[in-house]
Amino acid sequence: MKIFQFLIICSSEDKASMNIRERFLKSTRFKFEKTNISWYNNPLYKFESFLGKKTKRLQLGKSEIFLGLIKDPLIFLNDLKLDQSLIKPDLLIFASRHTSKTERPAFLVHTTGNWSQKNDFGGEPQELSRASALLHKAGFISLIEQASLKNLLDFSLDIEVTHHGPTILEQPLIFMELGSSKSDWIIDDAGDLLANSIINTISKYLEYVKGGDQRVGLGFGSTHYSQNFNKLIQNNKIAMSFICPKYYIQNLDKAIISKMINNTLEDVDYFIIDWKGTNSEDKAHLIPILENFNIPIKKTKDFTNRK
Repeated sequence: MKIFQFLIICSSEDKASMNIRERFLKSTRFKFEKTNISWYNNPLYKFESFLGKKTKRLQLGKSEIFLGLIKDPLIFLNDLKLDQSLIKPDLLIFASRHTSKTERPAFLVHTTGNWSQKNDFGGEPQELSRASALLHKAGFISLIEQASLKNLLDFSLDIEVTHHGPTILEQPLIFMELGSSKSDWIIDDAGDLLANSIINTISKYLEYVKGGDQRVGLGFGSTHYSQNFNKLIQNNKIAMSFICPKYYIQNLDKAIISKMINNTLEDVDYFIIDWKGTNSEDKAHLIPILENFNIPIKKTKDFTNRK
């Protein structure tokens, strides 16, 4: 199997991100060592080993894991400046805060992109990042597994639909987020859960790649917190890269669907529609577009607990 290089990215302007970073560097479960490699004028740290006899040794193989720091908002990172560094990451994990009007405590994961011409939160208009469905699923399942080990029952666990930037980086990426209020962002145990989940995500991604039994889908419909897709991914051997919510389906055309396919690292097996979460007008717009591609169209209810 290929030897992968992962880059975890934090931002000094993001309190949740810095909390997660601190938990990486002060962890009693694993050790990050400072390197002589500079990135964005900050030294990179590199994962070296697991610590403690009781710590479960995850299977990371010979993969390299770097921890980097920038000063600007993560959603506006449009250039990794790899020509000025010695690293060549294959996949990116952004450790980020999450905000919402309800300020509901939450752990979340999602891919990035803009479905409309509006790009107030980073990225290019009507553009999608590169994404790995397997990394996306690994992030979600890892959050679920880690949450079961912590007494953080007030926190919800969600996959969000694809939204915000960045969109023009060459590497597949996911955001793993701690939300949603200023007080939540600085909870040590919550930051620790995210840090542990990110390391677990890398191990689980490698497991999925090696296993080769996950089918890959592109999602359409649902609200911002895509509960039907959450259940689908959790209970089946289905991984999803991009999820377009119902309120942007009318924006979709053949070109955007092509981007969803081409920007997914893995081959796409299915188009998956949240049938109950999509009205008849949106289905009438969407299905003829999807029929231009030689990819089966499925409903979320077509998959029932097929782990």
